[in-house]
Parts: sequence; structure tokens; C-alpha cells
Amino acid sequence: MTPLSEGALSDLKVIEMGTLIAGPFCGQILGDFGADVVKIEDPKTGDPMRQWGRSLPKGLSPWWPVIGRNKRSVGLDLRTPEGRAIAADLIAGADILIENFRPGTMEKWGMDYAALSARNPRLIMARISGFGQTGPYAQRAGYGLIGEAMGGLRHVTGEPDRPPARAGISIGDSLTAMHAFMGITMALHARTRTGRGQVIDAALFESVLAVMENLVTEYDLTGYVRERSGSILPGIAPSNVYPCQGDEVILIGGNGDNVFARLCEVMGRPDLAADPKFVSHAARGTNQAELDQIIAAWTRTWKLADLLALLEEKGIPSGRVFRAPDMLEDPQYQARGAIVETDHPVFGRIKMQNAFPRLSETPGQVRWPGPALGEHTDQVLGELGLSVDKIADLRARGIV
Repeated sequence: MTPLSEGALSDLKVIEMGTLIAGPFCGQILGDFGADVVKIEDPKTGDPMRQWGRSLPKGLSPWWPVIGRNKRSVGLDLRTPEGRAIAADLIAGADILIENFRPGTMEKWGMDYAALSARNPRLIMARISGFGQTGPYAQRAGYGLIGEAMGGLRHVTGEPDRPPARAGISIGDSLTAMHAFMGITMALHARTRTGRGQVIDAALFESVLAVMENLVTEYDLTGYVRERSGSILPGIAPSNVYPCQGDEVILIGGNGDNVFARLCEVMGRPDLAADPKFVSHAARGTNQAELDQIIAAWTRTWKLADLLALLEEKGIPSGRVFRAPDMLEDPQYQARGAIVETDHPVFGRIKMQNAFPRLSETPGQVRWPGPALGEHTDQVLGELGLSVDKIADLRARGIV
């Protein structure tokens, strides 16, 4: 295991405020690469992620050990003046502050960037919200699903004859967390030149919009509105999910001319590569449905494992649709250490995804799972200079 001192961000101190996914996932990424992430939570209830999830084995959320990993938990009531004063003292010694409250909350608490940076000019403040810190929608409640819809993702997700669908994960929140993280790294680089921090304003809808490819430009130039297309991208063929024997399916991506020609040879249909309907990328896109039917009729005669082996041998991009059990058994996952185990005080040994991307000299790692609520309160406040008696008094009054 790589010691904390060797992490790429091990010289950084982060204060994480806010709850749920976007802000905490940003903190998780920083913690994965060695930053000292101090998570401030309500001392009575903690982050709702401690209770979220479809199932609660042993009464605990399996989500929290992942999103709370590599962090120190401090219980602190920010609704009290004394709690906010302690938080401000912690922030005064930090490099980065992450918050994802509704815009205006930090200002109401007297913890706006002007006030915080007056004490700590090097502070980088990542502000995560649904619609950003400015504009007519800034004060609206903005969860990930709203950002996904406003950013254009929901409209193009799902089958064309059904209402918009969603991905099976909170992709809008995760994209925003990653954009906030990118902003933090840029601000850190700028700070090496200027000596000053700055504010990162990461909005859910803009983070989704950022990955929407040419959706706006295509409409602007041609009037075309991209619609739901199920398992395909219109005009990109063949690139789809095809049936195999039984209930199994295979993904095949053969839309490049050379790859398509190899696929035709494997299918025993070299004539398709010269057919005017399929001879070029544009032609295959125009006749996408017909081509998919031809390929599906062929794949349906194969067992998945046999077909995967054949396509791999011929250099044709293909794969299975992975579920969690597949990930745990797959040799590529195993060789890369993509899934790791860590000790949990209640669950015992638990598995979760590793830290990504991989750095050759200062890799990230999972050092510990999400901690118990307030597990590090005494430690962190002691580092701040508060005495044992003072911390005991704060605890008696429900502030920590």
C-alpha cells in the first residue's frame, strides 16, 4: 500500500461541506489521491448517504463506505454561531473548500468567499449547485436529475417510442463532481503563479451540457434535434447490442471501414463490404436498421463465449455487458486491480472500485472506507488547538 505521504495530493488539506453525491464525490477523488479531506457533518444525522441505498446490510448503507472513503469525519452543527466559527477556523488552514449548499447559504452564514479568503488568500473554494451561483435559476433547488434534463442528457436517453429514461447511476452529480475536481486542479496550478486562490462555480446542468458533444451546434447549423435512439447512435453502424444464443447479448463496434470489412469476412458475407448500401460510413448509417438485422440474424446462431473469442481473434471490437459479478470474475479487472478490498469495522472485508486514473509515481488508493459519524472530531479539533475540556463542552451542548 502506498503511504499517505506519497499521494499526489498529500500536501493538500480539504474541508468538505455539503451532502449527498456531487460534493462528496469530489471530496472522494481528492482523498483517493492523498489529500487530507475533513468532512464536516451534522453531528446528529450525518450525511444522508449514510442511509441511502436499495438495501441496508447490518443497518448500514453500502454506498457510504465508497463515497466517504479516505476522509476524516467531524461532527459540527453549522446552524450554530459557534459551529460556524470552528468551521471558519478549519477553513483558514485549508487549501480547498468544497460546498454544495443552495447558493446563498454560505453568504447567510457569513462564510462567503470574500470573508473566507480575507483570512486565507490561498483558499480555493469549489461551489457545486444545480444551476450555478448566478442567473435567474440560481436559487432553485437543483438535484442531479434536473441538471441531466436541463443539460440535454435525459431527452436523448432511452428508447425512441418511450419517455426519456435515466442512466442507472447519478451521472449528473458525478459529472459535476469531476468538473469541480478539474476546476480545483486548474486553480491549484494558477495558485503556483499568483499565490491566490479562487472560486470554482460548478453547475449540474453545465457539467452535463459539457459532454453533449455537437448537440447544440448540429441544431444551430442544420435544425436537427437529436432524439432518443435506444442502443444505437444514429448514423454510426454497425455499433449495437446483438442477440446470442439463450438470453445473452454481445456488443459489436464495426463502424470503421476496415473493421467492417473484417466483420463481413467473419460473417461469411464479404459481399456486404462492397454493397452500395454498406460500402461507406455514410451508407451504413443510412441503412443502419437493415444492417443491424443482418448482423443480428448471424449473432443469434452463436454462443456468447465462442463469438467473443472469434471476434477478438479477428480484431473486431466486441464485448459482453458487464454486471457486478462479471467485474469480480473478469481477468482484466483482476490484472489491473480495478476492484480492491478494504477492512470495514462492521462489514469486515468489503470490495469496491479502486482509485482512478492510474498515476505511475503517485497512485491513488483506498486507505480506509467511509468513517463513522464524528469518528475524527476529537482528533481534528485537537489539531486546531481546542482542549479536551473544550471539545467535551461542545459535545455536551450538541455542537459537535
